[in-house]
Formats: sequence, structure tokens, C-alpha cells
Amino acid sequence: MKVERNSPTRPARSVAQAAYARRVEAGSSLDGADSVAPAASVLGIPETEFTPKVRDAIMGLMSEVDNLRRELTQTRARLEDVEKTADQDGMLPLLNRRAFVRELTRYIAFTGRYNTPASLIYFDLNHLKRTNDTFGHAAGDAVLSHFADVLQTHVRESDCVGRLGGDEFGVLLSHANQEQALKKADILAAALENSPTSWNGHAIPVSFAYGAFELKAGDNPDTAIARADQAMYVQKKSQRSAAE
Repeated sequence: MKVERNSPTRPARSVAQAAYARRVEAGSSLDGADSVAPAASVLGIPETEFTPKVRDAIMGLMSEVDNLRRELTQTRARLEDVEKTADQDGMLPLLNRRAFVRELTRYIAFTGRYNTPASLIYFDLNHLKRTNDTFGHAAGDAVLSHFADVLQTHVRESDCVGRLGGDEFGVLLSHANQEQALKKADILAAALENSPTSWNGHAIPVSFAYGAFELKAGDNPDTAIARADQAMYVQKKSQRSAAE
């Protein structure tokens, strides 16, 4: 789930500058004055001009490069944290709806461009309010967290799991057609049913409905989610009919 970035065109560095950069990067094994002489040699400074002032100037430049390198590393780390925070659900370790829709758009594009199948599974938890009323909201949060953990555990790294709403979840399956998606949905459903949430000595069973839909080239995210949601409602209706 990486976002490609286009880097601006940069002027080509001279051979001496490139060599100097490589020397500076390798400078972790050198320290102090020992690294000044090689740097001066790379920069083409004659030994006769290698005065204390020149040495101090080179040391200052190398120190500046090191500081810039550290600042760049810190900035990259902060940007990664910001991107992760922006994509992650506020409570669960899943993609939020915005990030999930972005990935859904990418999967649809790959389906059309490379003719590779992909599918969307839609899960809707039932009776979450009843759980909150019976055991408290902390128990309801535990059910959501456990539900998310089970889904994450039973999908591949190439798949995506997101929270689409309060009690609605989506799973994107790469290289999976309709038949494969239905089989995977049944496997996920069995794993969820066989793994109730444990809360303060209580086993809280989970009830849910789900549906699967194979993505088609030219779909838009809203259409894909709506069709998967429709498939879920068909399954929920059959559950109610079987219970009557």
C-alpha cells in the first residue's frame, strides 16, 4: 500500500561531488581529523593549501552534512508516522474508510489494466448495540477489536482489511474471482464464529452477515461497495429465513 511519488528533477552532481558524498557516507568508520584528509583529496585541494583554516572549513562542512542527514532521517520518520495515522482507523489497527476506498480504487484499476481478478468481501456485525447494553461499551469495543484481529490473521499480506463504518468491515482479496471470494468469505466466517470474544470471564458470541462481490473493470468504489453490501443483505435475509 505504497503511494508512488514523483521526485522533482535534480541537477546532475559532478564526479567530485558524488565521490565526496560517498566518502562522507562511509565516514562513520572515520572520525575527526582522520576523515578530513580523504575529503580534501576528493575535493582536489593540494596538500600545500591544506592549512588549519581549510581543515576547519572542511570539518564544518562535514558536520553540516551529518546534521542534514540526521534531520532528513527524522523528517522521513515523522512523515511515515503521519501517513500511517492518516490511513489507520481511529480505534482499530485497520485501514479507515478513506484509505480502504483508495486501495479499492487501485484494485479495480489493476483488474482492468492487467486482467487479474480481485474481489471485495463485506462484513456487517449484528447486535453490537445489544452487546453494549448488556456488557458495556468497553465490551463492544473488545468485540470490534477481536473481530478485526481475526480478519487480519486469516488474510494474506497482499489483501487489505478496513473498517468502513461503526460495525462494517471490508476485505479486499487480490487474485480472487467470485468463486474464490465466496470460499474465502466462508472460511473467514467460520473463523469468526469459532472465536468468540472473551470479556471479563464471559464468552461473547459474534453474529454477522457477509457478502462477496468480484470487482469489474470500470467499477467505481461506491458501486463496488454497494454491490458487496447488497450481497451481504441477501445473505442476512437468508439467515433470518432459516431462523424462522
